[in-house]
Amino acid sequence: MNSSSSVCRKLLVVLAVVFLALGLVPAQGAGGEYPFYTVSKDARPYPPAPDGPVRNVVLLIGDGMGVSQVTAASIRAGGADGRLYMERMPVVGLAKTHSAGELVTDSAAAATALATGRKTNNGKVSVAPNGKKLLTILEAAARKGMATGLVVTSSITHATPAAFAAHVNSRSDEAEIAAQILNDKVTVLLGGGRSFFLPKSEPGSARNDARNLLAEAKKAGYSVVRDKQQLESAANAPLLGLFQLGALTTHTPEPSLAELTGKAIGLLSRNKTGFFLMVEGSQIDWAAHGGNSDETVRQTLLMDEAVKVALDFAAKDRRTLVLVTADHETGGMAIVGGALDGAKIDVKWLGGSHTAEPAPIYAFGPQARRFTGVLNNTDIPRLLSRLLGVESLPHLMD
Repeated sequence: MNSSSSVCRKLLVVLAVVFLALGLVPAQGAGGEYPFYTVSKDARPYPPAPDGPVRNVVLLIGDGMGVSQVTAASIRAGGADGRLYMERMPVVGLAKTHSAGELVTDSAAAATALATGRKTNNGKVSVAPNGKKLLTILEAAARKGMATGLVVTSSITHATPAAFAAHVNSRSDEAEIAAQILNDKVTVLLGGGRSFFLPKSEPGSARNDARNLLAEAKKAGYSVVRDKQQLESAANAPLLGLFQLGALTTHTPEPSLAELTGKAIGLLSRNKTGFFLMVEGSQIDWAAHGGNSDETVRQTLLMDEAVKVALDFAAKDRRTLVLVTADHETGGMAIVGGALDGAKIDVKWLGGSHTAEPAPIYAFGPQARRFTGVLNNTDIPRLLSRLLGVESLPHLMD
């Protein structure tokens, strides 16, 4: 054996010891397909947190992430007996997802329900069916003096993040959404969508006016970053990180959703009044629309990495409520066979559309028990407004 082979062998042994010491193992069922993900050896539920007051909330939304998407990722990563981090959260429920006008929701109406506690029509963003503005849980938290954050793998102007900090009649009006999100003074904004912040004179702009929202953000005190190195160097909030003109690639050298979540929590947790953070695994939905099982699994595992970051913080903080849910299920995904070790799964798709399947809810932290059972998606922000002691939702702004 040459010296380089000996060094590599010793390094592998050291890494194996480290993984075992941490209670972590690389994803086995994925056959090396998802090497970024490590599965906890412990499949037991996290111990329930003390049921005291809630100071902080981390709401993680898997766009299009139904129970089958979670199950598929769990099996592929750790086998039939494995558990994702979200599956280890001790409180589990279901949420009905219909919109005001249709049984099958779109992301805008579903996110509006999760943000405001009221149903609206498909395509609308945090306005009632009659166009009246609805106060969001993020805005209510900010009014109380809490820090706020939005972290996504889509454009920051996409339907789900938009519903927490903007109010428009059409989700497609992303240039206006960008202006409103910036005007809402969200403490930390991390994702894609730089094109909607650039004036029309600049290459890659998606605006039809001369407004330079990046310049406006800097004038308002934001640190503006566009790559992983700049993100790591950013020491203070408010922070605006836009890492692509459109959606994130969700590949290196971009920061991962877990890294974005960790950065946001690190900055927001400095606020003594508490914080509200929404994190979206945006691209689970896109993979499911295309019937791409492997990419659906990959995006769900990227989301679960972010869940672990939130849970690690909450377990130490003991005043942070972590909720994981979805806006809706996409594709009618069904697991119809496969291997117990997770080496493969056989999946059938009903089609490429959203469905009316209920969304899973996973909860950990103080007052988590309130999110068990079968709920309406509007119940989630209504409960959060009471637990945080902010203005009661739903609440008309006009």
